[in-house]
Amino acid sequence: MENIGEQFIRLFASLIAVTVVLTLHEFAHAFVAYKCGDPTPKWGKRLSLNPLRHFDPIGLVCFALVGFGWAKPVPINPDNFKKYRLGLGLTASAGIIVNYLMAFLFYPLVLVVINFMPRIVFLTDFLYYLTILLYSYSLSFCVFNLLPLYPLDGFRIVDALNKRRGKIYRFLRSYGQWILLGLIAESFLCDLFVRFGVSQMEWFNILGWIMQFATKYVGFPISAIWGLVFGMPPGEVWSLLLW
Repeated sequence: MENIGEQFIRLFASLIAVTVVLTLHEFAHAFVAYKCGDPTPKWGKRLSLNPLRHFDPIGLVCFALVGFGWAKPVPINPDNFKKYRLGLGLTASAGIIVNYLMAFLFYPLVLVVINFMPRIVFLTDFLYYLTILLYSYSLSFCVFNLLPLYPLDGFRIVDALNKRRGKIYRFLRSYGQWILLGLIAESFLCDLFVRFGVSQMEWFNILGWIMQFATKYVGFPISAIWGLVFGMPPGEVWSLLLW
């Protein structure tokens, strides 16, 4: 059982990690859209590293509760793109790509803290949680955003690649956010039951399975590459990420 001090440290580290991950994700969308010829993100003051310009209150709360959520979508006008579908596809995938690159860069920081950081009261625990959350949030946000549900990037990628607007498209466009909220609520309740000793509920945590998939499989190339550099097997650090 975590004491109050450790819970506070972890919460503080989580807030910083969420801020960094969401801000860079949304800035990537705005930057790529602008470079593809659309000035709308700049006019909407989204071509910025100021976190307050990107936060969505509901998405931020969901992220803080279960490690999944979303930011305020960057406004774009695809008609301004020099090449319509290319610009739409690049803009939609920019955040996902940046999140994966962030995970690649944050992973060695996890290894440095675990293996080389001297034990300093509070500071070591804070850096431990911060680096692991930066890595795991970047990776989970990358995978989470691939889901083809509005307003996630996966839906926008489908929108860019698919010219048809059939019943499935309209359903995902209309009800995607409600499906997301349902999944997040289900994940939160499962986690709550687990904390109160009903460990069997962990098997029904849909987003929890996505998180494990993101960390273990999507993150495997990252852990494999840095594992060679640091002389550590990928599974050794993966086990530390499932605190």
